[in-house]
Formats: sequence, structure tokens, C-alpha cells
Amino acid sequence: MPASTVPFLDSFSALADATRCRLLWLLEPQELTVGELCDVLQLPQSTVSRHLKMLADAGWVSSRRDGTSRYYALATSAGAGRGELWEIVKSQLAGRPGVEQDARRLARVLAGRSTASQQFFAASAGQWDRLRAELFGDDSSRAALLALLPSTWIVGDLGCGTGALLPVLAPHVAAVIGVDGSDEMLAAARQRAHAFSNVDLRRGSLEALPIESESLDAAVMMLVLHHVPSPVPALAEAHRVLKPGGPLLVVDMAAHDREEYRQRMGHIWLGFPEDLIRRFVDQAGFGALRIDALAPAAEAKGPALFAAVARKV
Repeated sequence: MPASTVPFLDSFSALADATRCRLLWLLEPQELTVGELCDVLQLPQSTVSRHLKMLADAGWVSSRRDGTSRYYALATSAGAGRGELWEIVKSQLAGRPGVEQDARRLARVLAGRSTASQQFFAASAGQWDRLRAELFGDDSSRAALLALLPSTWIVGDLGCGTGALLPVLAPHVAAVIGVDGSDEMLAAARQRAHAFSNVDLRRGSLEALPIESESLDAAVMMLVLHHVPSPVPALAEAHRVLKPGGPLLVVDMAAHDREEYRQRMGHIWLGFPEDLIRRFVDQAGFGALRIDALAPAAEAKGPALFAAVARKV
């Protein structure tokens, strides 16, 4: 039942159980499946599903389907007073041993999400360019970068992979900082960018960027967000390293149903519907957001792409 149709006072009883409050605490910063919640809480699926149903009926939880999986999230935005009530409940949870143990198990579960992607990148650096061109066409990157070319900018290529964007950006901006978590991908990027003295490649995760706060004029996440286990922390890191007013350009796949990409290419997300991207960007602290569908290249075989531009306010 949507939160807006549940009387505010009638939703209080759902918060009377400590397990349900722990569930909401886990679902506030990211979406999780029933299986992942079972791993974190160390409870059987029937118990977790029962608690989720009670929370959903009370308007505290929303869900969406992604391929064969269903993801659950905290839904405090609908209904007056819910956000304030949740802040009070959350403050009472802080520091409790059970919640601290949940946090450690959650980190392990989220790390497990990225294992397939990491294995794919380590094994496929040599053929990544061919695979991406096969799916999206050779010009998909360039078409999305037209707004990122002021000559004085320092631009971050976050999740730079083999460095396909580096030769595109480097001639037009003051400096490019490329970050990737794969040594194999960075080795390929160094070869590609060796002719450019204004390219700085760094190893690191998108959730903990090796970049100083407010040091970038603009940032790009090109076909990388669908490999990120928890997109909101990665987007929040991009927000941290951008200067006020700086744009973040996210180019990724629209929602699709090609489940085989999880096994073949280590994808964690089957693309993103527009409302989900808007929610992620909002939770990461960005202001204005514009989303445009990109015209597919004639030779592209993959899902449709979008370009989302958000600004740090």
C-alpha cells in the first residue's frame, strides 16, 4: 500500500518491533533483496518476508523488480511526518550491538555483489573495448561529452576502465583524473593515455575516491554505474569531489531485461529506470538533474543509453 494512503498514526505499530527497525535501517542507504537481508540479519526468508510485508502494508517500504530480482527500499518521502519519525527511530538504533553487527555483514554482502564484475574486468581488459563497441557503438562516448569541454576544467573520469575517454577529454581540458579499481584496466588506460601529460591515473574505488574534496570542475561516470553494488555512496563521493556548481555526467543503460549480462559481463544492475536514477542522485545530494535518451548507433546491439547531468549545488 502506498505510504500516502496509510494514516500516519496507523503506521506506528510497524515500528514497534526491533527487527523491523533494523530492516529499515539497512534499507535507508541502498536497495536490498530478500536474500541479502536474510544474510545480513541471519534470519530465515519466511521471517524477513513477513516483516517486509508488514512494513510495506504500513507504507514504510517500497519495492521494484529488476530482472528476476526484487529490491526493497525505505519509503519515508510519502506521507507527512514520516521522515521526522524515522530520524527519531534511527537515533535510538545508533550504537546498538545488533546494528553494528548488521553494518559489518552488510559490507560483506555488498562486497559480494561486485565479485562478478571484478572477475570480469580482470579477465577481460584485453577485449573490453571490442565488447563495449559491440554493445553500444564506437561513438556513444563522444556523443555524451559535448558539454564537458571548457579548456580550464579539471575533469574526473570515474571508473575510467581502459581509458576510452582519456584521448577524447585530454586535448580539450586542463587535466583529467582517471580512477579505476582494476589494475588490468588501469594498465590498458596508461598505454592509451601515454601521449597526454595532463592525464593522472589513480587506483581506487568509486565509493572512496582518491581525489581531494571540491577539486574537480566536472566528473563523468561512463557506463560504470551498472557495475556498482550500491550506487548512492558512489554518487555521493562524486558529489564530494566536485566544486560547487560542478556537473556530473552519468551515461548508462536504460532499464532492460537481458539477464545474461550478469553472467557474461558482470553487470549488477539491469540498467536503470529514470525514476530510480532521480532518486539515487537526490539521495547523493545533487540538485538539478536532466536526463536525455541517447540515439542508438546503427551498429549497436546493446540496450538504449541515457545521459543524466546533475549539478552540485
